[in-house]
Amino acid sequence: MLRIGVIGGSVCREDASEIAYQVGKKIAELGAVLICGGLTGIMEYSAKGAKEAGGLTIGILPGSNEKTANKYIDIPIVTAMDHARNIIVVRSSDVIIAIEGSLGTLSEIALGLKIGKPIIGINTWDVDERIYRAEDADAAFEALNSIIAQEKNKQL
Repeated sequence: MLRIGVIGGSVCREDASEIAYQVGKKIAELGAVLICGGLTGIMEYSAKGAKEAGGLTIGILPGSNEKTANKYIDIPIVTAMDHARNIIVVRSSDVIIAIEGSLGTLSEIALGLKIGKPIIGINTWDVDERIYRAEDADAAFEALNSIIAQEKNKQL
């Protein structure tokens, strides 16, 4: 089953929250699992979109209390690792979609690039030409379809 990581800030603008919601919804409609940091902001809005579309959500939490997960997380995973949990989000995802974000998001993007994960960026850090650029959820899923096709061709 395809696992898509959604990363971004715990605080976000209204337009970014709508994009995150649409990304989460499309993940569920694709039949994929959404993985995120499990807290507020981009993480919560994407999980909400996935849940409302019938999807499965996993939250990789920075602390040791599962009750800190937002209400749209089905499977909270406590790590007590603070920001070090970012590597778990990245390693557990087949593809990463980054929506805006600050330094935590930048660290996840860098980790993803380092280990060769495909990354789609929506209004986020422009630090490498390997990041697929998208303006909204629809464009992100056009990029995702391209990534999936490329991966299938590698397996043939």
